[in-house]
Amino acid sequence: LRMLQVKLIVTGDDFGYCPRRNQGIVDCFLAGAISNVSLLVNGSAAADAAKLARRHNIPIGLHANLSEGSPVCEVLKTNSSLLNQDGFFHGKMGFRTALSKGLLKMSEVKQELRAQVELFHELTGHLPPHMDGHQHVHVLPEVRHVFAEVLEEYGIKYTRVPIEPGLHNCDWIPPSLMDFYLGVEEDSFNTVDVFTKHGIRWPDIYIGLSTMGRNMSVSSICSAIDSAIVQLPPQAARGSAATVELMVHPGYPSVPPVGGCGQGPDDFSQSWERLHELQTLIKSELQSHYKSRNIQLCSFKDL
Repeated sequence: LRMLQVKLIVTGDDFGYCPRRNQGIVDCFLAGAISNVSLLVNGSAAADAAKLARRHNIPIGLHANLSEGSPVCEVLKTNSSLLNQDGFFHGKMGFRTALSKGLLKMSEVKQELRAQVELFHELTGHLPPHMDGHQHVHVLPEVRHVFAEVLEEYGIKYTRVPIEPGLHNCDWIPPSLMDFYLGVEEDSFNTVDVFTKHGIRWPDIYIGLSTMGRNMSVSSICSAIDSAIVQLPPQAARGSAATVELMVHPGYPSVPPVGGCGQGPDDFSQSWERLHELQTLIKSELQSHYKSRNIQLCSFKDL
């Protein structure tokens, strides 16, 4: 276990969601606790987030969003299959329901994904080195094909495939949430071939479902990393380094009405759980564990 060098990408998701989220993510980065961020370009503080990333030299990618708030593509803001009666995206579960009923036009999904890449480029001055999906929409049936085509078109090499080793043994996750996670896992398994065919890559290991919010602790992160490394296929272990992405959501809690992606902040963003993640990630015990395990923090552009 110790001999293997591990490159760990700790990604702070939802950068741009609100000023307090941005501040928390920046504080985490400056403390050496995260090494990468994922930007919501339709977030209410996205422009501010892009400025902060430039100022502090924070590696930044795109958190593609089709489920929360408003589209960035002008044409789709008024009349599109991606919107509910209130004129916003369908929501985390609503998006999945609309998709399963065949109500979403994939041409519009593609249009919006392209518009988000273009806006990211406009805000940051470069294309995203990595692009993943808010609420894991990028691995859903049909969407996965369109998502892969957009990445290939823009030459975006890296994404996230949320298959977490040991997830099934996490008995602290409530059944309703576990059902959602197992759905994400199944969709991810079915996405591997699609992403591979389009030449898209992702880290060897993904962690982040079992360590979200209240479930995050120094020991939950350490044991998730350790048990994942043990399960690495031998060919990865023989290579120079194993790559791991840890998805995190640190920040100071949002205070309504500020924040969100057009609809105001959601419950998770207003909760103490964001701050709990921030406080856990900056603990020195975590940094010492990384050192003892030969784990080096990096970003996608370092791979």
